[in-house]
Amino acid sequence: MLVMLQVRRKKGIPDVNNRHIFCFRLADLQIIVSKYAKSFVAGFPGAVIWGIFVTFALINNNIQAMRQTRHWMLALWLSILCTVAFASCTANDDNLPEMQPTVQRIVERGKLQVGTTGDYRPLSYRETDGNYWGFGIDMAEKIAERIGVGIEFVQTSWPTLTADVLTDPQTFDLAIGGITITDARKETMLMSDGYLVNGKTILCRAADADRYHSLGDIDKPEVRVMVNPGGLNEKFANENLTYATIIVYDKNEAIPSQVAKGSADVMITEITEAPWYVQNDPRLAAPLLNSPFTHGEIGVLMRKGQDDLLDLVNTVIAQMKAEGTLRQLCEKYGLSYGY
Repeated sequence: MLVMLQVRRKKGIPDVNNRHIFCFRLADLQIIVSKYAKSFVAGFPGAVIWGIFVTFALINNNIQAMRQTRHWMLALWLSILCTVAFASCTANDDNLPEMQPTVQRIVERGKLQVGTTGDYRPLSYRETDGNYWGFGIDMAEKIAERIGVGIEFVQTSWPTLTADVLTDPQTFDLAIGGITITDARKETMLMSDGYLVNGKTILCRAADADRYHSLGDIDKPEVRVMVNPGGLNEKFANENLTYATIIVYDKNEAIPSQVAKGSADVMITEITEAPWYVQNDPRLAAPLLNSPFTHGEIGVLMRKGQDDLLDLVNTVIAQMKAEGTLRQLCEKYGLSYGY
């Protein structure tokens, strides 16, 4: 395609010979503009100056006289400006860092960053001195060991867990510690294979253990049920309890003691959490531990796009099951092994 530029040498003289048409190929213009546009992408004035330069630099020696309209000039300038804009976008794309696999980024960083709530004995608990312990913490350390890096724990919470996983910039590589695998979570995030069986149950005072044989015995107006905010325990209570009084208490790790001293009658919890409190507080009981209301598994949570990290985590879980180390970990924390 040719682009033509009409120029009048002497204003006011109608002779066609005083009008010159400068012809050049549009492809030539695009090649030259694309090559040098990076020096002029700072703004529109730079594009205009460059356009003027190209216009006169590409004048063909074969000047032909002919009648033309101003539309050729418009076509020329549109071509110049569009080409410069395209080259600008290309220049910006060239400066973007190449995406690296998640595991490689972790190796280069030298540590695995793990989000955990630190309020869920015996899966994830943060002591007052800042140290973490629990079943999930041991699992995270196994994953970091497999990658060959150190580990850093990042505080999260049940109400903000999903937002913290999805936030930009990313604050941790994966989340662990009592996170139930659900279809809702898998719609927006990645979840590993299960490494611990789970299900909803209750904690109550040992003196009241004979009162509760089913969910119906709990769902009564005189029963005060306490749950932590934002997690699946609160969701379960709201969906399954119509008559009981539901109390939302901010600190999950403090709810068992609230039940023990009489501030609530029942805590909705998990079969992974209840045994630890029964073993460590004689005032408490878990009468429905062997007949949970739900059945599920606990897994590792992470954002989408980290398939290489997900594969590595699943490999670690499968290896621990095959070697018997996952069973040993369950025995260490008094949990049921369901694989």
